[in-house]
Amino acid sequence: MENDDDINTRAGQFLSSERLLVIIDGRALDRQCLAQSIVAHKADMRVLAFGSIAEWRQQQYQYPPVSSILLNVGGRKIVDPAVAEEIKGLSSEIEPIPVIVLADTDDLTQIMKALEYGAKGYIPSSVSIDVCIEAIDLAVAGGTFVPASSVFAMRRVLESGNPVTRPLAGMFTARQAEVVEALRRGKANKIIAYELNLRESTVKVHIRNIMKKVKATNRTEVAYKINDLFPSDPSADGTGWPDH
Repeated sequence: MENDDDINTRAGQFLSSERLLVIIDGRALDRQCLAQSIVAHKADMRVLAFGSIAEWRQQQYQYPPVSSILLNVGGRKIVDPAVAEEIKGLSSEIEPIPVIVLADTDDLTQIMKALEYGAKGYIPSSVSIDVCIEAIDLAVAGGTFVPASSVFAMRRVLESGNPVTRPLAGMFTARQAEVVEALRRGKANKIIAYELNLRESTVKVHIRNIMKKVKATNRTEVAYKINDLFPSDPSADGTGWPDH
């Protein structure tokens, strides 16, 4: 079994055609096994393995620029303050390089929180190595990966008409959610500004931030993506959103 130094030395032998993935996991055996598995399955990907974000920060300048970071939180909850700060801090620090969260659960609430904190993907440890690699590739290409089981669970919640669960609240602020609902209805910026008592320039800022969160290139694509994920969102009344 190779250790981190062996893995990272090989990753340092970098070709311009290769992508560089950083794995951050406090469990040495887990990160070393995952690193070797990814390299074995993906010839054009090199992997760095570190035990912590602090360790990565100290050594990052010794290696070529990374393409993505896989942060394994294990069994810890995304909503734990320490985990939340790890995701938020790392995501903002290396943006636009994607941070993908690897975790032991596929709980919908945890997934939505990870995306809210800036992650560009969420991989449950129950998936195969092939799916894990595809999820990383998707994030590098600008997409966002969430497990299919969670999408189906989200749809079931929506179809049940449960008014307590508000899936958009995990991704958008209260004001952004109101703008999203207006975009879904095809309203122009001036109308949105009038109805929400905002400046038109403020509406444009909200739309840009929304586009960034859902990886859309225009407002039409925002509506399409939101309708695909949340075909009948019960939170359209605009109440019960988080204040942030």
